[in-house]
Amino acid sequence: GAAAGLPSAERTRALGSRGICYLGIAAIAWGTVTRVEVGAWTYHYSDRGDYNWDQARNYCQTFFTDLVAIQNKQEIEYLNNTLPFHGRYYWIGIRKLGGTWTWVGTKKALTKEAENWASGEPNNRRSNQDCVEIYIKRKHESGKWNDEPCKLKKKALCYQASCQPFSCSQRGECVETIGSYRCECYPGFHGPECEDVVKCTELQPEGARMNCSHPYGDFSYNSTCVFGCQEGFERRGANMLQCLASQKWSADTPTCTAITCPVLREPDRGQMNCSHLHGVFAFGSMCAFSCQTGFALKGSESRECTTTGAWTGDAPQCEAITCPVLREPDRGEMKCSHLHGDFAFSSTCAFSCQAGFVLTGSENLECMATGTWTADAPQCEAVTCPVLREPDWGKMNCSHLHGHFAFGSTCAFSCQTGFVLTGLGSRECTVTGTWTGDAPRCEAITCPVLREPDRGKMNCSHLYGDFAFGSTCAFSCQTGFALMGSESRECTATRNWTGDVPRCEATTCPVLKEPDWGKMNCSHLHGDFAFGSTCAFSCQTGFVLTGSENLECVATGTWTADAPQCEAIPCPVLREPDQGEMNCSHLHRHFAFGSTCGFSCQAGFVLTGSESRACTAMGIWTGDTPRCEAIKCPAVAIPKMGQAACSHFHGDFTFGSTCAFSCQTGFLLTGSESRECTATGTWTGNTPQCRAISCPGLDPPSRGQLSCSHAYGNFTYNSTCTFSCEEGFVRMGAEVLWCAATGNWTRHPPVCAEDGAPFLKQVLAYSSGTALGLAGVVLSGTLIAILAKRLSDRDEKKKLLNPTSDLGSPGTFTNAAYDANL
Repeated sequence: GAAAGLPSAERTRALGSRGICYLGIAAIAWGTVTRVEVGAWTYHYSDRGDYNWDQARNYCQTFFTDLVAIQNKQEIEYLNNTLPFHGRYYWIGIRKLGGTWTWVGTKKALTKEAENWASGEPNNRRSNQDCVEIYIKRKHESGKWNDEPCKLKKKALCYQASCQPFSCSQRGECVETIGSYRCECYPGFHGPECEDVVKCTELQPEGARMNCSHPYGDFSYNSTCVFGCQEGFERRGANMLQCLASQKWSADTPTCTAITCPVLREPDRGQMNCSHLHGVFAFGSMCAFSCQTGFALKGSESRECTTTGAWTGDAPQCEAITCPVLREPDRGEMKCSHLHGDFAFSSTCAFSCQAGFVLTGSENLECMATGTWTADAPQCEAVTCPVLREPDWGKMNCSHLHGHFAFGSTCAFSCQTGFVLTGLGSRECTVTGTWTGDAPRCEAITCPVLREPDRGKMNCSHLYGDFAFGSTCAFSCQTGFALMGSESRECTATRNWTGDVPRCEATTCPVLKEPDWGKMNCSHLHGDFAFGSTCAFSCQTGFVLTGSENLECVATGTWTADAPQCEAIPCPVLREPDQGEMNCSHLHRHFAFGSTCGFSCQAGFVLTGSESRACTAMGIWTGDTPRCEAIKCPAVAIPKMGQAACSHFHGDFTFGSTCAFSCQTGFLLTGSESRECTATGTWTGNTPQCRAISCPGLDPPSRGQLSCSHAYGNFTYNSTCTFSCEEGFVRMGAEVLWCAATGNWTRHPPVCAEDGAPFLKQVLAYSSGTALGLAGVVLSGTLIAILAKRLSDRDEKKKLLNPTSDLGSPGTFTNAAYDANL
């Protein structure tokens, strides 16, 4: 049974796994193994190491199918009898998902009848015991299940499924059975491998188009047929039929009939002529419409019954042809008679005018069948008077009731500003066609006579007479004097001059002020800061004058230069130190006399130099230039049997430096894996150390001795232990064990067995610990002699090729296999 479940020889060596075939055939002969492959459900487990549940499932899915899914009590009994005892037991494929115990391989919930829990299980014990182990060869309740935390490490118990991706023709669910499988077919399929499909009757619709898709054969299960009708016809019945698993179609076969439109009627005073292709007023019917003389068709001249069951266009009507609406002429009257509607075909209208107006055009009009009147509409026009003109220097404003300068028109007259009207202010056009009154005139207004100012001159121009409306006079002053008042004056329509009486005064310059941090001394000839004034300027200590020291007010009213200023003496611009900050206050301007700057450093740095500096009257700074230097930490110590990798940002072992620590193979780091130099000059974390990895402690075998050497401590990495047995006992297992970097011994500890047969002692001692699996095998004296000779020859070659190997090939019994059988 064990041989039949094993993978290939190469895979066995690579994975270190064992297989157990639930149903299989194997024949064993000394020196060779004959294997008979069967397509059956097989079991496998790992013997090289223990895994947590997720690692165990990954192992099973990588090399087999999944963690084992137990189907019945017989399988549990078989597994318990066949698998070797392991103190931590075996993981199986059950896990709590969403609060439900679930077979992870099939994603099906564990049923009550399939449960195989040990008494009192599952109990969870408040530690997330969401995974399941099986007790194998346990003293109590062997073969039962127990819930455990998924992080614990146990053996992985796997299975190789007999179902393949194309089992059941992909038309049913493949169900594993002992040694085989069965197919549960999906609806619509049947047969041992679900290879047969259900068929429906072939469809043959009349008068309808049909488009079918047949995924499993013509008119078979899941065949779908879509039906449609020609344009202008509508379907009676379902638009799609599907072949069901019951061998029947989902509905009856549909039919097509022509679409009908509403019945039409001919319009009043009109006619209708129709033709019908598929029935009276049905799809394709056409109707044409017309009207009597004097009437016009409103709407569609022809209409067609469409595929939607509606007529094209709008319902037509016959309406009397209309003429444009007529209006009574201004100052006239109109009388009309209407036979078929207002201003429609056959309507007539008569026109007349009021007294004082005359009619131009026809007195009578009639609306014709063409929609036009027999003539244009007449008008009533008023009597006209001669055209008037506005007076010189004046304006005329007219209102015309019945036309320009016609009966009822009135004109009002006015003069331009500065002129006065002589004559009538308005005139009117009378019934006789003449104006009332005589034509008016406009004459200019006069102002008082003007005189030129002292120390100045006057120049005048007169448009309409001396010092009359429109006269202007310009004024000017001698050099050094400015005109106060209006430079020019004009005679207005109010008989007054514009502006004020002008006078000549000495020119003034802008008032000067003492500059900040300075003094000013002035002298004035013609008034404060006027033409001829002079000013001298000076500055206080620590300031320098920018601009002219002396200014004079000239005849143009400006100073000979811009006003000077006193500016603070500057110092060189300062910069904040690297990794530091600078805070300055400026009394007069940036980095000038009176400015002060304070300096500080960022966390992890210390200031060297002056903490503050001031700009003096000499333009230089007090103190020395400051710097920020990184705070230092003590150099780190490299742990024994370890390494350190450091990075330095601001200098060796200074603020910001970081060091990462690691250990050599076989050692574990205790303390901080990385440390950083802080702003206080100390390192974060604790000093790391490298300690040797420990293996489980070993005891001398019963009836034997143990001798060990320890390089780094009792039973730690690189420790070696040698085993020997008392007289009369033989060692079964490795002679020397070595503690590896994984924390495990290279092999299982040996045992001392009683020397029952001298020839067996010789064979076992000579084979360097190779054990023979003797379960169920009866050896004769001849076979033992042959076996001893072959093992002796084989182990001699094995020592030469690989002195440390303890792994057998397929068909031989290895130490590991022997240990498992114990």
